[in-house]
Amino acid sequence: MALAGFTPDEIAITAEQNVLTVEGRKSEKAEHQYLYQGISARPFRRVFNLADYVEVKGAAFDAGLLKIDLVREVPEAMKPRRITIGAGNDNQKIEQQKAA
Repeated sequence: MALAGFTPDEIAITAEQNVLTVEGRKSEKAEHQYLYQGISARPFRRVFNLADYVEVKGAAFDAGLLKIDLVREVPEAMKPRRITIGAGNDNQKIEQQKAA
């Protein structure tokens, strides 16, 4: 995210369940009369919906750019797995074990 004019102290990042919220508010300073102000200083709030199993690992702010590290970690039970196909005799053994 491009956040020119903000400092890391003026930005708040919150992660709750599948929602990531980035908020920014400029600190109150003395009133100035500007002829032209090129960078907006108004507060903002952006909300992002994250996919399932996506976690926020960290954030960095450098030269006006906010970088948020997201990692998708699927639990082992949810990962696809390969099922081996046995010979015809293997199925009979399974059926015999169930009947016993």
